[in-house]
Amino acid sequence: MERKRVFKERVRAWAEKLDVDVVWLGVRPMRNKWASCSTNGYLNFNAELLDLKQSLWDYVIVHELLHFSVPNHGKLWKSLMSAHLGDYESAEAELRVRSGASVIR
Repeated sequence: MERKRVFKERVRAWAEKLDVDVVWLGVRPMRNKWASCSTNGYLNFNAELLDLKQSLWDYVIVHELLHFSVPNHGKLWKSLMSAHLGDYESAEAELRVRSGASVIR
């Protein structure tokens, strides 16, 4: 699938920019979240993201990649999100509306 390949390339580009070592990258159906990551370098993204615009991809990608160095959603995480994406809150709000729940955990 072309969009899946493009999405994965975008993840790898952001990972390089943020200096994150991605061990494994998956795109699969997920029921309750847009993405997840583990401390050992594994990333999973919800396949439904492939149908969304790239600005929403970037929000979810950067959100997860920052968790490799900042495990919570505190001031540092918010500051880094803002530094990399600017008004990230609008993407967060759009995803919340689309999911009908919290965006990412």
